[in-house]
Amino acid sequence: MLRGVLFDFDGTLADSFEAIAESVNFVRAENRLPQLRFDEIKAHVGHGLEYLMQKMLPGCDIGQAKKAYHAHHKIHMKTHTRLYPNAREFLNKLHLSGISMGVCSNKPVGFTTELIDHLGISAYFKVVLGPEDVPSPKPAPDMLIEAAKRLKIRQNEVVYVGDMDIDIKASVAAGMEVWIVRHDDSSFNISEKIAIENLHHSFLEIEKRKSWLFVTHNGK
Repeated sequence: MLRGVLFDFDGTLADSFEAIAESVNFVRAENRLPQLRFDEIKAHVGHGLEYLMQKMLPGCDIGQAKKAYHAHHKIHMKTHTRLYPNAREFLNKLHLSGISMGVCSNKPVGFTTELIDHLGISAYFKVVLGPEDVPSPKPAPDMLIEAAKRLKIRQNEVVYVGDMDIDIKASVAAGMEVWIVRHDDSSFNISEKIAIENLHHSFLEIEKRKSWLFVTHNGK
């Protein structure tokens, strides 16, 4: 029985790629590097800030790059981050059905908590975790396992909703079912094995395919 749903943030609940790209190019400019195209930056999002800085600022001081990114992103991230269509409605329906929810993202957890509050969806989540909260970030299963533990739900009673291969790997390692939502975005190729019925193009499509989920059970 499904009792909990965990979500990735970037590319799953919210379109934050423009905000990330803006901050990356700011740090590149600080390091006298040329600006990169949006798609060049987006291809490296999802693996955490350390990975992103290593890929986007080769040869630079990564520690300083991360500090510059943090300072810029904190100021500008809210302006260019928006929920995907029907995300809020989807979360509300899960809440009314008695489903426990959380967020597990490789994004720095301070940014995630601030953004979900800004977007008006923080009340839906009982737990929000980032790479700082566990020994290893995704694709390691640590974050998902810890979230299930905090929700007091067995891992096989939780589904993880993401948008990338890294989310599939983490879910499989955690012993959880995974649903991928693409939002009609083909920029990330899904190469990991996943059942076709668990690959979706929108939250509305999940609702239609998984209509059994939206029944009130309140954890029973």
